[in-house]
Amino acid sequence: MQPDQKIKASQPAARDTVRLNPDDNIVIALRDLKIGTQPSGLNVPLRDQVLRGHKIAIAPISAGENVIRYGQIIGQAKADIAAGDHVHVHNLGMGAHQQDYAHATANTPLPHIGEERSFLGYHRSDGKVGTRNYIGILTTVNCSGSVARFIAEAASKRGLLDPYPNVDGVVPIVHGTGCGMSAKDDGYATLMRTLAGYAQHPNFAGILLIGLGCEVMQVASLVDGRPIREDGALRYMTIQNEGGTRRTIERGLAEVEGIARLANQAVRKPARISAITVGMQCGGSDGYSGITANPALGYASDLLVRHGGTTILSETSEIYGAEHLLTRRAETPEIGKKLIDRIHWWEDYTKRNGGEMDNNPSPGNKRGGLTTILEKSLGAVAKGGTAPMRDVYRFGEIIDKKGFVFMDSPGFDPCSVTGQVAAGANLIVFTTGRGSVSGYQPTPCIKLATNSEMYARMSEDMDLNCGDIVTDGVSIEAKGEELFEMLIRVASGDQTKSEELGFGGVEFVPWQIGAVM
Repeated sequence: MQPDQKIKASQPAARDTVRLNPDDNIVIALRDLKIGTQPSGLNVPLRDQVLRGHKIAIAPISAGENVIRYGQIIGQAKADIAAGDHVHVHNLGMGAHQQDYAHATANTPLPHIGEERSFLGYHRSDGKVGTRNYIGILTTVNCSGSVARFIAEAASKRGLLDPYPNVDGVVPIVHGTGCGMSAKDDGYATLMRTLAGYAQHPNFAGILLIGLGCEVMQVASLVDGRPIREDGALRYMTIQNEGGTRRTIERGLAEVEGIARLANQAVRKPARISAITVGMQCGGSDGYSGITANPALGYASDLLVRHGGTTILSETSEIYGAEHLLTRRAETPEIGKKLIDRIHWWEDYTKRNGGEMDNNPSPGNKRGGLTTILEKSLGAVAKGGTAPMRDVYRFGEIIDKKGFVFMDSPGFDPCSVTGQVAAGANLIVFTTGRGSVSGYQPTPCIKLATNSEMYARMSEDMDLNCGDIVTDGVSIEAKGEELFEMLIRVASGDQTKSEELGFGGVEFVPWQIGAVM
């Protein structure tokens, strides 16, 4: 069953612990608790010191018995656990992973909200709407990355955009691949989808595409016979054909100025919020993530879907153990099976590369209270709300359906967001408990803090505090509505903290699959 958001919705600040589901045999500490004290929610004193966000057994749990959180299995006891014990990596392990997928058995459509809501966006010729108005310098290969940066830096130093106030900036999109790879495998196809997706992204008013000339990922392969941009705002060149670095920079600056003249004609105009596509991410998660920020984002996701918009859940390796909650919500059994096919691919992928699906949570996740990937995943899927899952997409594949969808990706945050942006996300919402810092040009990123302590410590990086769900009794619904209104403001031009700080220069990370040769 779906983790119960109602139980999580409001917890008064006076409580020491929270039990998220009546079937749970553990509670979550809401503050640091000392050994020997008897917090609310327990009938016995604590046998260990327990930090906030960590788990406490409320009844004896025998070795091999399931540990339950959200009403779901998060692992099995590795040893006998007594009531009042701290439940964590020392006594809780992964256990067997078997699920009843029950495809398409809980896919009730959400009622449409008829109220017309709008944001101010940039209308493109292909019918998409941008939330920003950048010029992109897109590279086919690592060898052209420095030249792309040189062009962007020169444009800034010369004040090239000063006469064009409607242009938000020049964004070099550089990466570390494009050569030393097969031209026939899944890795090549994935990079091709990713670059093509960025080339036609609505937050770019135009694109300058730069290659070296001899790489595997050829400029011609991207542009020949491909109507990447219907508006014609795509220019391309190779360093070898231009005659080297200096000549490429000079011509590149001329091309950027030509694109800027076109881009400056775009102005923000009202657009239906159904044109918003949100990529949903979590990173640096903690024990509060599945209680506060993730379900609040899930509520906002449902609101956007009810208005006709689109939300993308990803990070396949971090929904492992909770995929059965998504397959139940699949619009058809075939869509549910598409997700399980990706899960099986991942099981094989990690095995043949000497890894395992339970290589998560990270050390920081564990310090924040998470123990197994099952526990982390159950909190992570809360970002997806309750809407039916309309389809499952490959990494960077253009999203062509409205509503809630899933896109396959690694759990590595910058790589996963890269795929979502390539797929068309014009906003990113990122929840974090430990304090992740990053940004994803050309798409603005809204950061949600899962706990009030981290928010106070890192308020210059966080856009919204969801910790007040625990500290002040704010409801999931109220916080979700607050986030929904923030989405509209940011889509209309309000800057996020990561934009103010200038993030986005190193976060383009295409997923590299296959041999490096």
